[in-house]
Amino acid sequence: MNASWRTVRLGAPIAVLAVVVVLAAWLSAAPSLGSLVSDEWGRLVLFLVAIALGETARLTILTGRETAPMSTAAALGLAFSTIADGGRPAIGADVVIAVISAGMLLGQVLRRVTGSVPQWGDTAARLIGAAVAPVLFRQVHFGGRTLLDWEDQDQWKDRRWLVAVMMLLVGAAAMVVDLTLEACIRADLQESPLLPAVLDEYRSVGALATALVTSGALIALAEIAIGVASVPLFLFPLVLTYFAVQRYASIRTTYRQTIGALSSLTDLAGYTGTGHGQHVSDLAVAVGRDLGMSHRELTDLEYAALLHDLGQVALREPIPRGATVMAAPVDQQRIASDGAEIVRSTGVLDQVAGILQAQTTPYRQVREFGQDLPLSSRIIKVANAYVDLAGPDEVQDEHAMERIHLGLGYEYDPRVVDSLSRVLTRRRQRAGA
Repeated sequence: MNASWRTVRLGAPIAVLAVVVVLAAWLSAAPSLGSLVSDEWGRLVLFLVAIALGETARLTILTGRETAPMSTAAALGLAFSTIADGGRPAIGADVVIAVISAGMLLGQVLRRVTGSVPQWGDTAARLIGAAVAPVLFRQVHFGGRTLLDWEDQDQWKDRRWLVAVMMLLVGAAAMVVDLTLEACIRADLQESPLLPAVLDEYRSVGALATALVTSGALIALAEIAIGVASVPLFLFPLVLTYFAVQRYASIRTTYRQTIGALSSLTDLAGYTGTGHGQHVSDLAVAVGRDLGMSHRELTDLEYAALLHDLGQVALREPIPRGATVMAAPVDQQRIASDGAEIVRSTGVLDQVAGILQAQTTPYRQVREFGQDLPLSSRIIKVANAYVDLAGPDEVQDEHAMERIHLGLGYEYDPRVVDSLSRVLTRRRQRAGA
């Protein structure tokens, strides 16, 4: 893969930038905090508590990372709210960012107290994204005045719809920064290409991000009419969403555990070595990430890799060590077909069954005849061959790669083999470190 698709290690710079933003906001806001009246303090504290509590109510999204939607919505609501009343000067972006950062930090402390692991990388990305909104809304001038100035009571009637639209646009800009930085951190941790990670983040969280931006704007608009009651009122739908998504995540976890149990049948029956399916799955998913596959594609790849040897249960005699790479091509195809039929009979894993059906097809079918062979099937073919040839502890690593390279372009996809080499090199580097 072209080097331009590879991620630069951005986790540390993002964390440093978040610290700089927090320190700058607090140093700039310190003189203003002493001049706040009790009503303004009350509103700010309410937003701070909402952000902190939102940090403790986290969701696991499709990309596998955690996010805190209620915290983000409350932060956007604060960014757009007037806070000050009675002709007092508007609260600056520095005060808003200071309150948002205090709420997020307090939320991480609460997570630590309750036994959860703080998510500092995710929090740093969301903090930077949330800081974009108050800067654009309260500091940048449009037509000689800031968007916050347009919320002045004398001007509100004529510009209500326009301010609402601008809130949505500013919120969208903040979410773009947030999601892009979080994708950078995920790509860094998973050692996957940056651009596919960003696109996958947008696909997976786009609908949720839209809901958060809308909720933030509604909180601010309602705050003018009903005051601080707008915060719990418009965060309540997100609370219901939280429980619904948590239930869905629980179902997905149970689903994954069921597939894992089905995968272990060949181990228990003595057809494959202990943990063989999991070993192939881990390696295949690492290669899939390296090649920039989306989360949905990676999920199908993981399930197919776990079940790739399921067809061996139909064999009369086990293959030595369960190494299908050593079996005759006709036997390999029969194992793949039997496994695909078993999976297809469930009625819910047709995509996975298609991957299993094609997992033993030689790459030359693509090169010479243009056959549409799923990338996931090509990855499983290479990953399984490596695990079979290298042995349980990968003690014959060099031998395995030599054998695979002998079939390069004929049995195995060269692009997948190159990706496998990169994955193995990174593993050795981590082991050495």
